[in-house]
Amino acid sequence: MGRLIVVSNRVATPTETKGSAGGLAVGVFGALKDAGGVWFGWSGDVVSETVANAGPTLEQDGAVTFATVGLTRKDYDQYYRGFSNATLWPVFHYRNDLARYEREEYAGYRRVNAWLAHKLIRLLEPDDVIWIHDYHLIPFAEALRNEGITNRIGFFLHIPFPAPQILLNIPPHEELVKSLSCYDLLGFQTATDQLAFHDYVTRHARGTVSADGLVEAFGRKLRTGVYRIGVFPDEIAEQAKRYESRQHVLELKQSLEGRKLIMSVDRLDYSKGLVERFRAFEQLLERSPEWRGNVTLVQIAPPTRSDVATYQKIRQDLEYEAGRINGRYSGLDYTPIRYLNQQYDRWKLMSLFRESQIGFVTPLHDGMNLVAKEYVAAQNPDDPGVLVLSIFAGAAAELSGALLVNPHDAIGMCDALQRALQMPLDARQRRHEINMAALRKNDLGVWRDSFLSDLRSVPVQQTGTGGGR
Repeated sequence: MGRLIVVSNRVATPTETKGSAGGLAVGVFGALKDAGGVWFGWSGDVVSETVANAGPTLEQDGAVTFATVGLTRKDYDQYYRGFSNATLWPVFHYRNDLARYEREEYAGYRRVNAWLAHKLIRLLEPDDVIWIHDYHLIPFAEALRNEGITNRIGFFLHIPFPAPQILLNIPPHEELVKSLSCYDLLGFQTATDQLAFHDYVTRHARGTVSADGLVEAFGRKLRTGVYRIGVFPDEIAEQAKRYESRQHVLELKQSLEGRKLIMSVDRLDYSKGLVERFRAFEQLLERSPEWRGNVTLVQIAPPTRSDVATYQKIRQDLEYEAGRINGRYSGLDYTPIRYLNQQYDRWKLMSLFRESQIGFVTPLHDGMNLVAKEYVAAQNPDDPGVLVLSIFAGAAAELSGALLVNPHDAIGMCDALQRALQMPLDARQRRHEINMAALRKNDLGVWRDSFLSDLRSVPVQQTGTGGGR
């Protein structure tokens, strides 16, 4: 069995893979340790052209080689801040109103993908299996094929794939789907995402799709599949229990003075439905006065992409809403919303989840949303909290024990919060058991192993002049 080559926009450091890293880092690092291989991508640093061209920088950790490169300011602006996050991210999350398209940024996006692919080639061996991650790197396989690489290459999309009528809003939509056809296996979070890709292929790319997921388009054959990314639930449960007596948890419990706790944790992003969530909590306080002074919402939203205008606006909007609602309902000893715009260690968050009565996870559109799964896994099975979850999160298809809500319906979310706060213990335990069974059935290892097994079984197509070099 050949090595595994993982390519992602950002590469977790060896230290992060052993500590605070999220699901993607934990999952792929586990596979890399088992098979041996390389994790390649951007270091996160913006550097001079001289430094960028000197890479990649190599760091060894057992059988895993971490290979990173820096980006120049121009490449960062066009590839990352530009087309990836000002065009693809909003459109793929059904926010065409926030999308911007500039030809120079799209050219930079393709240029950086080709440059990164060229950097990787010198590290490849003929029997390596290559696994590319997420929307930043859609053209990566095409760039490798253009240089004669015929290795098996898979792609996993961590965000939603939009319906064709949404995707058409991106002017080079056909070029993007043609680039995706250069992979051997495309993985999606949900069947809805897979169907959206199939619909585009048959309606707009003159391609065909068979019942078993085989796609023929742009002169190539490829497979598609649904692979639901998960977590390691028992590991999270153990860590949450271990940390529940730490100082930060004790201080939070003391400050609540017996009040119920609603926990929300998201990146500060317009796709997460944060403003809508605050307004639903406001409806709870308005319509049910008995909860005033008796329930607190803690919203942790670390800043992200702070140099993008739309992210600056969502931060301003959220600060305004928190201030407005707190001004309306606060007392001398009570603050309804505690809004924390900072990063917390992952295991600290798990212990806070364990202390809460409700996990409030209501994105407007999400690929999977691992926070929902982490919340469930962190609960005390003897006295579990209730997950209130958006129907637009990929996790909603699995977590049938959650209370599902439409994030555009403030009254509906308010009613779900009321129901969760009043839910008797036996009902909470039953829902928790249902959700934990789903998490164990499709944990992070199943996601990783099923994708790689399917990728390794795909026949090699002779598209170029040879394999890895």
